[in-house]
Amino acid sequence: MIRLTKVTKEYPRTGRALDDATLHVAKGEFVFLTGPSGSGKSTLIKLIYMEERPTSGEVRVSGVNSATLKPGDIAQLRRRLGVVFQDFRLLDDRSAHANVAFALEVTGAPPGAIPVKVNRLLTQVGLASKAQAFPRELSGGEQQRVAIARALVNDPFVLIADEPTGNLDDRATRGVFQLLREINASGTAVVMATHNLELMRRSDYRTIEMLHGRIVADTADPAVALQAAALRAEDEEKARRVREASMDSPAWAGPRSRTPQ
Repeated sequence: MIRLTKVTKEYPRTGRALDDATLHVAKGEFVFLTGPSGSGKSTLIKLIYMEERPTSGEVRVSGVNSATLKPGDIAQLRRRLGVVFQDFRLLDDRSAHANVAFALEVTGAPPGAIPVKVNRLLTQVGLASKAQAFPRELSGGEQQRVAIARALVNDPFVLIADEPTGNLDDRATRGVFQLLREINASGTAVVMATHNLELMRRSDYRTIEMLHGRIVADTADPAVALQAAALRAEDEEKARRVREASMDSPAWAGPRSRTPQ
């Protein structure tokens, strides 16, 4: 369903963001994507929904190939996947109902069918009673639920969530995560980028870890962990050398002792 093969992404100013990444996400999987800031998570997600193209390698998503991508392919692909962001990206001047309806309107859905589907989706995410509320009247967790409802309007085969709980408190985080679990249980694959170690510890979903643009661990492929160990050892050795060099520097005078007064 989602397959990256030896994918590298470089930017003119910042350099290499993704380095020789290979992975496969199967239909119906729930996958955590984790790693420190700058590790390549957001770049990988942008490649999946084709906002970015790889510098080298190949990205295939539900039959759409980055190497042979045509102008109409991106719009077609995005109608078959849903994307949820950390900052919600709701329209401030529209109600929860109107935000979800708008996502259907732009895809050319029959006007008569829109209200019924919007009501069903808001009920699914637990917000039927808040349909006429504006974003400013909703909590962060409620706004993210509206964003998830909007992402589900075209019954996507995969839901991509880029740090969906990053701006939420613990209670809202648990609620949104439970909703994502329910969506996955209904057959939709979920790829969730997150820093939240507690969420990952509480579940047995597949976890992919990234570091310096590389996939360094994958619980579905234990052999990848060897790459993680080697990369971390390399980082530790570099850090040790930097520390030793700073201590050997003439500017290093050690801890300053106090002269008794």
